Parts: sequence; C-alpha cells; structure tokens
Amino acid sequence: MPKFDVTTAPRHEAKVGNQWWRSGVIYQIYPRSFADANGDGIGDLAGIRSRLGSLAALGVDAVWLSPFYRSPQKDAGYDVSDYCDVDPLFGTLDDFDAMLTAAHSLGLKVLIDLVPNHTSDQHKWFQAALTGGLVEVGGAKLAARDLYHFKPGRGVAGELPPNNWLSLFGGPAWSRIRDENGEPGDWYLHLFDSSQPDLNWANPAVQAAFEEILHFWLDRGVDGFRVDQPHAMAKAAGLPDHPDVERAGAGFIEGEAAPPMWFQPEVHPIFRRWRAILESYPGERAMCGEAYVLPLSLMAQWVRPDEFNQTFNFRFLDSEWNAATLFANINESFEAFDAVGAPSTWVLNNHDVIRHASRFGGNYGRATASDGIGPNSPQPNAATGLRKARGATMFMLGLPGASYIYQGEELGLPEHTTLAEVFRQDPTFARTGGERVGRDGCRVPLPWEAGAGDANGFNQTGEAWLPQPEIYRAYSRDQQDGVAGSTLELYKQALHLRRNLRLGEGSFAWLPEFTRDEVLGYRNGDVLVIHNFGNAQVTLPAGEVVLSSLLGMQTGHSLAPDQTVWLKLHT
Repeated sequence: MPKFDVTTAPRHEAKVGNQWWRSGVIYQIYPRSFADANGDGIGDLAGIRSRLGSLAALGVDAVWLSPFYRSPQKDAGYDVSDYCDVDPLFGTLDDFDAMLTAAHSLGLKVLIDLVPNHTSDQHKWFQAALTGGLVEVGGAKLAARDLYHFKPGRGVAGELPPNNWLSLFGGPAWSRIRDENGEPGDWYLHLFDSSQPDLNWANPAVQAAFEEILHFWLDRGVDGFRVDQPHAMAKAAGLPDHPDVERAGAGFIEGEAAPPMWFQPEVHPIFRRWRAILESYPGERAMCGEAYVLPLSLMAQWVRPDEFNQTFNFRFLDSEWNAATLFANINESFEAFDAVGAPSTWVLNNHDVIRHASRFGGNYGRATASDGIGPNSPQPNAATGLRKARGATMFMLGLPGASYIYQGEELGLPEHTTLAEVFRQDPTFARTGGERVGRDGCRVPLPWEAGAGDANGFNQTGEAWLPQPEIYRAYSRDQQDGVAGSTLELYKQALHLRRNLRLGEGSFAWLPEFTRDEVLGYRNGDVLVIHNFGNAQVTLPAGEVVLSSLLGMQTGHSLAPDQTVWLKLHT
C-alpha cells in the first residue's frame, strides 16, 4: 500500500459547540520554573498568579499545573508526601485558592496533576510501612505495607529482588529495607525512583483514599486533573517476571502481550468511578490521562465515554517531524479516537522531553525515547530547529481536537544543552551515573524581562534552581511582545485565529495534491493547512494566506522549506 494513500485515510467530521476539553488549548505550567514571587529561586503559586494575564492574552483556554503538593522534591514534586496540601516551596492552600480565583476571573480553566501510581517514601503511609505499623485510612486501621507492594526476596537468604522488573529511571525496580533489628528485610516496588514506592491499587483502601483526594480538590473548584502514569497503576496478580525484559527493559514491545506492570485491565473500573465523581460536580470538569499506551487502538479504551475525557497523544509527539510518519500517526489518531467518540489531542512538548526548538535542530530520535542533550552531545542547529518548530506548531494548532502547549515554547525557547553536571537534579542522571543526562534541560526557569537580574525577570533576586543559559535573554517575553514576526506573536496570532475560525471544533481531510514526502496538507473547514518538508518552493493554491510560520511570507503564493501556512478559501 502506498505510504500516502489518501483514499483509505480517515476523515473527521466537525463537532461544533461541544465541551471545552474537546477543542481547547491547555498550557502546561511547571510551577518551580514559571515565575518566582518570593525570590528564593523556585517558582511558586503567587508567581503563577502574577503572570496569568500573559496566558489569557496568549489565547489559551486552560492551564495545567505540574505537582505543587507537599514533597521532599526528589523528583520535582512527583514524589508526593501529602496530596491535600501545598508544599511550602510553592506557598499555601490560601495561595492556591487565590491563584484559582484569579485564573477563573480571566476565563482560564485550571487542571492539576494527580500522581496515583506512587507516593513519596516520606508519605506517612510508607513511613508506617517501614516499621510494619498500622495506618488509619477511611476510618479503619490497616497494615501500612498492604498499601504498597512489599515482598520477600528470592535467593537463599532473600538477597535477590522478588522479580526481574527494572526501574524506568535505571537499575532494578526493587529496594530492600532493613527491619527494626537491623537485619535485611522485605523488598518494595518502585517503577521509578527508589524514593517513589508504588501503591497497591488492588487494595480498596487505596482506591477509596484517592476518591477522597479528588473530592478535596474538586470542592476547592479545580476544573479537572491530569493523571500521571495511569497505565502503571494496576499490576498483574502475583507480580510475575517481565517475560521479555532483555528486549523491552523497563518498557513494553508494541503489538505484543502487555508486561505485568503495564496496561492491566483492572484500572478501568477505577477510572469509571473517577469520571462519575467529576460529572457529579457542576460545570465541565475534565480528566486527561498521561497514558503511554500503544497502539492507539488500545489507548482508545482509556477514553471510552465513561473513562478519561482525553489522553496525551504520544504517537504524535514521537513523529520526529517526518511527513510519512506524521501522515500515518494522524490517521491512526483520528481512526482510534473517533471510534470511541473521544477527541484527538496534539502535543509537541512537555516537561519530560527535549524542547522541539532544539529537538528539530538535530537528530535526536523519538521525543519520549531521548536521554536529553548534554554538553558532550551533538548540539542542535538553533536556526533550523526554531524554523521547523514554528512550522510544526502551526501545523499542530490547525488540527481539530485539543492541543497542549508547554511553558516557554511560545517564546521559542531552546533546550539548555550545556547545563553543568553540578546543577543537574533529575534522578535519571544520578541513577545512571550520568549516562542519561535527563530532563533538566527543558525545565529551566522562564525568562520574562531581559536583563532583570540574572534570571531575566523570573524573580527580582536572580536566584534560580536551575541557571538559565546566556541565550535566554534574547528569548525573554518582553523582547518579543508586540514584535512582528516573533515566536510569541506567532503563537498569539495562531491561537486567536484558531479560536475565531473554530478550528479545534472543525473537520479534517487530507489534500491529495499536497500529501507526499515533500509536503503535507489538510483541510479544516474553509482553511487549508500546508507544510513544506522539502528543500524546494511549493506553489500554493488560490486563497488568502491568513497566517505564515515565516515572517514576510504572508502574501506570497509559494511555500518555502520548513514553512507552514494557513490559507483561507473564499466561499
């Protein structure tokens, strides 16, 4: 079959006037790096509140906050010690309420991160589990170890891990504790860092406790949740060995049987109860799953009408900006999600992957498989990367469905690729002895005003938990705001046109004459979206170019390499 067979490609029909989460643009805020109000070098809720106006002006519909809960911060807050309180690093519950009120007054929805697969090892449950104690959950006294996965080791003296599972952060997925007498004891499971013990979701007490957590935040007025690693929560009974750990490592082989720690069907009733809780509240509350589930026909089971409202489309994120791959992945997305009545979601960046302005400036492979870019890595071409990134963003924002934007991409921020080892904090870096540099490069604090302290307006003191590279000064928001052709203005124009033309609620069909290795084009209502992947100019059809990813190409009738245009047909 030809790789660009448009005759068999799916078409998507417009869904006008549906719920906001079907077509909205959600902006991810990484709290420790967004804005710092108290000057301690770590972003906070008061800082977020002070900068929300810029996001409303940008034209997004909602914000999603990465974790701000109480945490030892071993994994940037994804190691939660109290799910119903704010870590003092970020402020207080009163600060959260003020931020939420301010966001709603600007017309912005607010989603917050929920981390259900694991807790911090400092959580009161796990601290009790270490001593074999009891904890009170839902009014009942329970053995704390039953809330996690504790097992005796294998070998003569239990000196070997209970199974062959590996951590996604490197090394074994098991750590052994010492009993109160100092002797080696049982092992506990952690699919991520050893400071993040996995919860036992087969225990009804864990399920009930998280339902209370949902109510706590919904009662405060949040508009929904982004759920971290939902595909990992349930484990196969008995925790058997990974049958193909040599090939799959800590992961899975697409198209083959699911390993015992991923994609277990027992999670689906849990999500149905969560969805019912959300729908019991007024307004349109939404739940997005960070479900790395492939193929997308399997992921579609997670967004059936009574489960998640949407899931991240990692297939699209991993397309490597290749025409044939994009063609196949977009087709798969519409086919899978339309089959269950769910929206497709589109994303190019997040806090776990190399920023696309750098990723597209070199050959770094799939976004989700990258080990990061360090000083000793091949360095990206900044001009090429930004040119491609601008075109990719416009191509994405023209697609019907929901879209996600990661903080700073609207500035064209590149990855911090030369961050010194002394500053690195990602546990991946430590657990692999520096072999994988990790994700710190995409998490550097944002530059707001050029030259306003060493952190370019991130705060007034110049302190920053990760230092900005020198080049960030030129990318600062104040250097781009109102400047024709800047990346910030391109995002503003694209988002406002997307809303006014209702592209998120629109239709989709490939343009046969613009679907090949050198160019991809599709139609969304009366708008044609065309991108040039080749090295030669491409002649455009008749119509009005309403937006171009390249400055000075608004009225021409040819498409330059790496350029995307939105062309409006006259009806």
